[in-house]
Amino acid sequence: MRHWLIAVIVAVAAVVGCDRKRIEKLEEGVSTEADVRGQFGEPAAVYHEAGGVRTFEYARQPEGQTNYMITIGTDGKMSALRQVLKATEFAKVTAGLDKAQVRRLLGRPALTQRYELKKEEAWDWRWHDGVQSKMFVVTFDTDGRVTGTSVIDDPKAVMPGTR
Repeated sequence: MRHWLIAVIVAVAAVVGCDRKRIEKLEEGVSTEADVRGQFGEPAAVYHEAGGVRTFEYARQPEGQTNYMITIGTDGKMSALRQVLKATEFAKVTAGLDKAQVRRLLGRPALTQRYELKKEEAWDWRWHDGVQSKMFVVTFDTDGRVTGTSVIDDPKAVMPGTR
């Protein structure tokens, strides 16, 4: 069990370190779409915004604690790079939003679970609040609409070996 935990910690540290190096090579207003793709690869999703702007999703779930949204302007240059797994972004997830809207705000979740008896689905994102590892949980009803959110301690941090 201990070896597994060490392997996970090393893998997460490697992703964080690699992302930091990738981000340092990019500059808003200067770096091009090709530069972004060269550093991060193919995005998990591409969102088409008003006026021809595009936002690339780079999810680091399920093992990482970040998801990035990188905006490419109509001039083909990076205009913003945001890490979206943080309290200010979670506050935007409100009752009634649909799954696509939540995915657009936070990126791909670490885990999705269906609870047939409760007729609910929950999406979980791993993140770090600056002190410890947490999970942000969004609950959806059968229509795919947000019914609630919560923050819990990350089970992996509390009980290694859990998902």
